[in-house]
This record gives sequence, C-alpha cells and structure tokens, in this order.
Amino acid sequence: MNIIQICSSGPIGPWRTLLQATIFTIANARKYIYIQTPYFLPTEGINQALQIAALGGIDVRLMLPKRSDTRTANIATHSFIDEMVKAGVKVYFYKTGFLHSKLIITDDTLTCIGSANMDFRSFEHNFEINAFVYQSSFAKEMKKVFLHDMDNCEQLIPALWLKRPLKQRLAESFMRLFSPLL
Repeated sequence: MNIIQICSSGPIGPWRTLLQATIFTIANARKYIYIQTPYFLPTEGINQALQIAALGGIDVRLMLPKRSDTRTANIATHSFIDEMVKAGVKVYFYKTGFLHSKLIITDDTLTCIGSANMDFRSFEHNFEINAFVYQSSFAKEMKKVFLHDMDNCEQLIPALWLKRPLKQRLAESFMRLFSPLL
C-alpha cells in the first residue's frame, strides 16, 4: 500500500490537482485540521471547506507569521481571517521569526507537506509539489512540531480582531481584490 501521494499544481496539472487534494483533505477531516502557511490567500473552495469544517465542530487551527515578508499579501490575508474567526477557526500568529512552513495535519492520520502556500498562485499558477503522507506515526510527529510552534505564537482574540479600525478593514478588503495576483 502506498503511504505517500504526490500532487502538483500549475497551469497544466494532473487529474487530481494539488487544489483538489487539499480540499478533499480538509473536507474529510473529522477531529482536527492544523495548518501552517506563510501566506493565507485561499481559493473560494478552500475558504468554504475550512469554514464548514470549523462550523461542523472540527478543531481548525491556522498558524501564520506575525510579520510577513510581503506587506500587500499580509494586508489581504487579514480580510480572509475575519471569515475564519467568525466560523470558529483558531488563528495563531508565529512571533519568533518568519514562519515559512507549509503543513497540513488532520486527525493523526494524514500530513500534507511541500512547497505550496495556501494561496491562489500556489494552487493555480506556480509549479508546486506536495506530498500527502498517510501514516499515523508521521502525522503525530508533525502534530508535535505544530504544537511546539504554538508555544511561540500569540492566539488571535476574535473580539479584539473584529474591532479593528474601519480604515484598516477597508484597506484589507481592497487588497483582497488583488489576492489572486499576490
């Protein structure tokens, strides 16, 4: 039995693209979904899948860098966080340097790790590759890494986040229009 599935992305991808595999992974989680990504500009499918999972009672955690290396992408990311928070996703900002990990772990059974960010460009334009590892021991090891990294995070407080100044929220919404290009 194969325990690793390789999925790629780009303008001309295989039948099961990286985007399809990622949405399938999120949609089939039953206990938890832990995600680390330096850029969070999700496609509509991923955005909806994460919200549905959180609203369905699944423990969804999203870890992002506190300070991004791209100001415009960081501003656009914040508009997506609003929807995640409202659906019950727990958001963490990594404060010890720039988080560059691209990792998804679900239910102590599946790990997705590779070069793709959680953004439009990685799924639809760039030539990325991720490994989907179907091995419990590996998933548990990666979960330990995620939980250890949480020690270096500050958790977003939804009530405070949703009270950001109007000027800031408008800038975030404006930059979101450009998220497929960032």
